[in-house]
Amino acid sequence: MSGMSPLLTIMTNAAIKAGKAIKRDFGEVENLQVSKKGPSDYVTAADKKAEDVIFEELAKGRPGYGFLGEERGFIEGSDKTHRFIVDPIDGTTNFIHAIPHFGISIALEREGRLVAGVVYNPISDEMFWAEVGKGAYRNDYRLKVAGRKQLSDCILATGIPWQGIPGHGQFFKELHSFTQKVAGIRRFGAASLDLCWVAAGRFDGYWERNLKIWDLAAGVVILREAGGIASEIDGGDFTQTGNIIAGNQYVLAAMQKQLKVANSK
Repeated sequence: MSGMSPLLTIMTNAAIKAGKAIKRDFGEVENLQVSKKGPSDYVTAADKKAEDVIFEELAKGRPGYGFLGEERGFIEGSDKTHRFIVDPIDGTTNFIHAIPHFGISIALEREGRLVAGVVYNPISDEMFWAEVGKGAYRNDYRLKVAGRKQLSDCILATGIPWQGIPGHGQFFKELHSFTQKVAGIRRFGAASLDLCWVAAGRFDGYWERNLKIWDLAAGVVILREAGGIASEIDGGDFTQTGNIIAGNQYVLAAMQKQLKVANSK
């Protein structure tokens, strides 16, 4: 991909290498759908294997950087100012069910600020990438958020709290409120790709609660570099709460207003 910095080349190469292994594993998962035991144990192993590949590639390219991964947690590096934030398979439930919509998510944080992000779907071979101040891309195409201003014209993405996660009542209040106002709502099951799809103009806005930093970090960089805004739903820090809302400036403001209406009832 042309115009890519050495840093992003390291990050995208790590994603591509992990993606090759994940693609093979995904083929096996499709076969395992028919077995009674199911593919869950196999997917856990695939997740760990992908993170190992990413960790090795990043450590080779940027030795000393810290690493925060979904599987191995935080590993402090000799360079305290940098850390990679990695989700080897964001959208694991889709992966388990052989649904080809998931992403390898790699972000870089410098002195507490998110500065670069890569999200790769190895099945569709779509690589979303961005670095602060340099724009956002899908493969070689420059990304820009959609320009819609009215909720009535918009398709929003969201995530439904799953088993064991709090907030079902609040979510269904918010969902009901939005369904009265928008053209459509989608739940595709991979937060990193939801953010990238807002960046690409496929979705107009996105909201979700109780996410982890590795679900969000790369997608947020890509979204912002495509001209979008990501913020915390209730005004705090989404890197701490995991509650995020995203869109262009008009859609974001309209969504925030609608969420206040939904949660005041």
